[in-house]
Amino acid sequence: MAFHIGAKKGEIANTVLLPGDPLRARFVSENLMQDSFCYNEVRGMYGYTGFYNGKRVSIQGAGMGIPSNTIYAHELINTYGVRTLIRVGTCGAVLPELKLGQVILAITASSDSGINNQIFKGLNYAPAADFALLSAANDVAKKLGIDAMIGNVFSTDVFYSNEEDRWGVWAQHGILAAEMETSGLYTIAARFNVKALSILTVSDNIITGEVSSAKDREQRVSDMMKIALEIADE
Repeated sequence: MAFHIGAKKGEIANTVLLPGDPLRARFVSENLMQDSFCYNEVRGMYGYTGFYNGKRVSIQGAGMGIPSNTIYAHELINTYGVRTLIRVGTCGAVLPELKLGQVILAITASSDSGINNQIFKGLNYAPAADFALLSAANDVAKKLGIDAMIGNVFSTDVFYSNEEDRWGVWAQHGILAAEMETSGLYTIAARFNVKALSILTVSDNIITGEVSSAKDREQRVSDMMKIALEIADE
């Protein structure tokens, strides 16, 4: 057992999906997986292992923000031998033309987080997705008829900000959306030589103020989850 995950050895699959919301992990377990069981309830951060189209896969709630996400990623990798981590979460678009429900495959993640500054002593590091996972996700999206955009995202530590025109310079340099975990996930995956990818769904547009309805979020999140489950390694 790890500090934050109560699973026994062998209960977690080689591929783990990482939603921030533990209730989303439970929803996927109950609606998209077969023969699933709950291996973790520590701190209410549910984790499940089951099967999807015959493939064994796990899904583990990981909380909000880089510190929480990387705690779970670290324990999954180093205690349970997980080799593939797929973040499945929502994001806010920083381009006005991006529609609600747009699926984004994050190729890189810029960030304002101080964690990588500590690791790299103030130098810049460019965290990136695993190319094989990225390519597979793009192929699956096309096969399923899901519109998936490949691009760069921004991982922030600050959800509520008073900064005016915060996203202008980032949008100008190709950032599609803001979220709170990808930069940390890609960095820890690189450190331990495992595969990682963030698959995101636009739940709101920060620039236009549009916000998805609960029904729209449910449908689009299902699209994102299907892509992740399809590319899971056995």
